[in-house]
Amino acid sequence: MVSGMIGRKIGMGQTFDGSGRAVGVTVVELGPCVVVQKRGDSRVQLGYGPTKENRVSKPLMGQFKKAGLAPYRILRDFDVDEPGSIEVGQEIRADIFNPGERVKVVGTSKGKGFAGVMKRWNFGGGKETHGSRSHRIPGSVGQCAWPSRVFKGKKMPGRMGGVRVTAPRVEVIEVRSEENLILLKGPIPGSRGGIVFIRKS
Repeated sequence: MVSGMIGRKIGMGQTFDGSGRAVGVTVVELGPCVVVQKRGDSRVQLGYGPTKENRVSKPLMGQFKKAGLAPYRILRDFDVDEPGSIEVGQEIRADIFNPGERVKVVGTSKGKGFAGVMKRWNFGGGKETHGSRSHRIPGSVGQCAWPSRVFKGKKMPGRMGGVRVTAPRVEVIEVRSEENLILLKGPIPGSRGGIVFIRKS
């Protein structure tokens, strides 16, 4: 069995658990993913999102033609338990996941543009009293005569979001294999329509 899949975030909604309590969920369209090639004894490469031939490089197009497949936009490697049971061209669907199990979700967070230190790094800010002119600024960032520079990695204003984020141990609430949909508890990284990678924890 393949350890994960590539999907697309549909959006958020809610469902009800066994006790009738409303639970916020994120709906993800998982695949269907196609096995593009085997990588050794324990990994396979999955493809997601068919695309045009002129959208992929010539080396990748040669790889797809060798496998007898149409080109795919997204490629990703996943571990596999029994390599002998997986064949090139085989379709992997959402039913590899089960309700109640925990998964790791990797996505790209929403870009929020240029942000100050209070929004970006949760700085406390300055005093809100009369005479204070330091309400939202970061304050001193440098040193004196030595080392006379700003250290690398200093938390400063800058672009916020748009980075790779991993959400560990997200609970699977429901799997709708006929629609290739999976319902995950709570929010996950990324905007609506964004690509996510889901692996078994």
